Amino acid sequence: MSTDTTLAPAMPPGETPRVPLSQRLSGLGGNARQYGIFGALVVIVLLFQVLTDGRLLMPNNVAALFQQNAYVMILAIGMVMVIVAGHIDLSVGSVVAFVGGVVAVSMRDWGLPWIVAVLLGLAIGAVVGAWQGFWVAYVGIPAFIVTLAGMLIFRGLALVVVGETIAGLPSSFNRIANGSLPNFLGFSGNMDVVTLVIGIVAIAAFAFSQLRARAQLRKHELHVEPLGVFAAKLALVAIGIGFLTVVLSNSAGGTPIVLVIVGILIVAYSFLMGRTVFGRHIYAIGGNRLAAGLSGVNTKKVDFMIFVNIGILAGAAAIVTTARSGAAIAAAGQNYELDAIAACFIGGAAVTGGIGRISGAIVGALIMGVLNMGLSILSVDPSWQQAIKGLVLLLAVAFDLINKRRAGTS
Repeated sequence: MSTDTTLAPAMPPGETPRVPLSQRLSGLGGNARQYGIFGALVVIVLLFQVLTDGRLLMPNNVAALFQQNAYVMILAIGMVMVIVAGHIDLSVGSVVAFVGGVVAVSMRDWGLPWIVAVLLGLAIGAVVGAWQGFWVAYVGIPAFIVTLAGMLIFRGLALVVVGETIAGLPSSFNRIANGSLPNFLGFSGNMDVVTLVIGIVAIAAFAFSQLRARAQLRKHELHVEPLGVFAAKLALVAIGIGFLTVVLSNSAGGTPIVLVIVGILIVAYSFLMGRTVFGRHIYAIGGNRLAAGLSGVNTKKVDFMIFVNIGILAGAAAIVTTARSGAAIAAAGQNYELDAIAACFIGGAAVTGGIGRISGAIVGALIMGVLNMGLSILSVDPSWQQAIKGLVLLLAVAFDLINKRRAGTS
């Protein structure tokens, strides 16, 4: 038996112990990956801002960025929940075409008011999700096979429903994706005051939620970020929201309606995944399905509800897409599933499940959107655009896997 009697040298009075850089960075904890994703978005935006001679962040281009990529953000919210649970959904693009066709037919041929048609589209999306969730959860067919079949089934149904382009949709319906919030507060200079108020409320709500979450963690003696990092995060996010607010307030219409819809979905689903039992069950199933089942989680019910949920969100994406184009076509939604999956993985979702956040998926969707718009402004050939986006997806997943291996061997 031996005892170690070595004592650390006494610290001279008035000096503080030096903390290694690696130890200070470890205080970032699991948020380090999220900070890296946000950093990548900022770098890509600045790069294209320079390459396009400042045209990328022109007010109308920023508003168009959200309007053109709203469908990716909506689908990515549902897809990241599917991926976290350890599944995949290859059918959302076909579901978008099918539901969009039914919504357009219901307004033009059946004479339904547009609000009823929207509710009908969401309901059909839920039924489609329940259909696929049944085969995955209660029959046990892998989601890859079920949704691959769904991709063929609903693309075929879309061709049946939309034999020819269905145009002439009500203008009030088209405003969902192309319109902006009414400017009932007037202007301050050239800036839309409604947009400025929304931006101030967003900054205040973000700061309040972060301070409240930090207080809850400290109350339960859980790990919190270093104070300097926390303050820097608050300041940078506030600056980012403030900058975006000012840019949008100078656009032709102010705040796009679809941006408000996406914002509400982000807040609601972030709460669902982070603060509810259902959200914790999704992470538990993705982390270790067997252990989650043995601990009492109803894995079949959770799987079923996940697919019902993404079906509803695919219905919402169909409404936005149809409203954006002002018409329904059978070829709508081509490659939408790939855009949503890419956004999730670029945003930090793990290929093995169990890891992923709504905010990360949204940032991944924005990275895809900035790449699309930046390359389009530069008049890059569409073939090269696809190749560049594929390379970005490959590098993002490789970076994630390399980081995991380093963490496992450290």
